[in-house]
Amino acid sequence: NCYGSRIFIGYCKSEGSIMPSQNKNGLKVWQKRTARESIFHWVLWLIGIMIFTYCWQQISKSTTWFFVWDAPRIATDLWTRATPPKWEYISQLGKPIWDTLNIATLGTIFALIIAVPVAFLAARNTTPSRFLIRPFALLIIVSTRSINSLIWALLLIAIIGPGVFAGVIAIAIRSIGFCAKLLYEAIEEIDETQVEAITATGASRWQVMVYGIVPQILPAFAGIAVFRWDINIRESTVLGLVGAGGIGLQLSSSLNVLAWPQVSLILIVILMAVVISEWVSAKVRGAII
Repeated sequence: NCYGSRIFIGYCKSEGSIMPSQNKNGLKVWQKRTARESIFHWVLWLIGIMIFTYCWQQISKSTTWFFVWDAPRIATDLWTRATPPKWEYISQLGKPIWDTLNIATLGTIFALIIAVPVAFLAARNTTPSRFLIRPFALLIIVSTRSINSLIWALLLIAIIGPGVFAGVIAIAIRSIGFCAKLLYEAIEEIDETQVEAITATGASRWQVMVYGIVPQILPAFAGIAVFRWDINIRESTVLGLVGAGGIGLQLSSSLNVLAWPQVSLILIVILMAVVISEWVSAKVRGAII
């Protein structure tokens, strides 16, 4: 008998969440877990603490703690050297920040051109073959998403040489899987009744896709494109550290010569670019949604 336990406990004994027991006076005392469940719960906690302790010991062995404790002094020293920023150096950052915007924009466009057909091939309701073509499309999505754009840039610089083009291709490859994954999930979630209605008119497969599927995923496509462009702005700012062009190249050069006032100015410019891109992205997504 639950005795109305849903009101003051939430679950009754039959549901296995709150279990009754008796104290020395024979009165029922409601407990959250049985004795076996409590033991199992504490064993899990003990295993988790043991794993954490072991991992912390491994980290401690490979950490020079003297540098960690000395970090506040070093940070204060760098802050002193980096302030005030070298404002006159901003005249040399126009082209690098423009290159960064181009890397992000062109990389996003190239990625979308490839991601759209890949998404249609990966979606269960649009793929020509679930056993041959869909696994291949999913392989493309997983492989392009699993490697960071910085690593792609390093590989491409070794293949096609340093410069903005390597950065554009690195951003594009990294973005294909991201865009295709979100887009094929949107395709699989469309309203099938609209597709069935257009199919009933005798429309071809392409006409069904153009008039029944594409209009439903256009808002999602626009949101994905803008969101990925916003992410690519951030990622493209660091590609220059490995020679892929953009403002990161100026940052790397300033770091190499220990020009800390220039470094602080570059970081401010990067922050402003990211804030502006975030604002633009939020406005565009708000208008679309």
